[in-house]
Amino acid sequence: MYKQKVAEKDLEELYQAMLTMNNTEEFHAFFEDLCTVDELKSLAQRWQVVQMLFEKNKYNDIMKETGASSTTISRVKKCLEYGDGYLMALKRINKKID
Repeated sequence: MYKQKVAEKDLEELYQAMLTMNNTEEFHAFFEDLCTVDELKSLAQRWQVVQMLFEKNKYNDIMKETGASSTTISRVKKCLEYGDGYLMALKRINKKID
């Protein structure tokens, strides 16, 4: 089955649009227009999972607190361990990074 991928050019244009936002109020307005309520909830849930994993919470506690599935938690954990984006964001919002 063919799985459609987002074109790199399209992603770059989206990222450039995001960079034009000057504050959280502008991001709020942009993302409310860009995403559905369910998409925003999903993004917020993932960020909550990131923070809870970073604070060394257990999967069961994260599932109870956030409603995230173990699959979502595992994926977020993998990105937190091997990616750069989550740690960069955590650092920039003044979380202590070892």
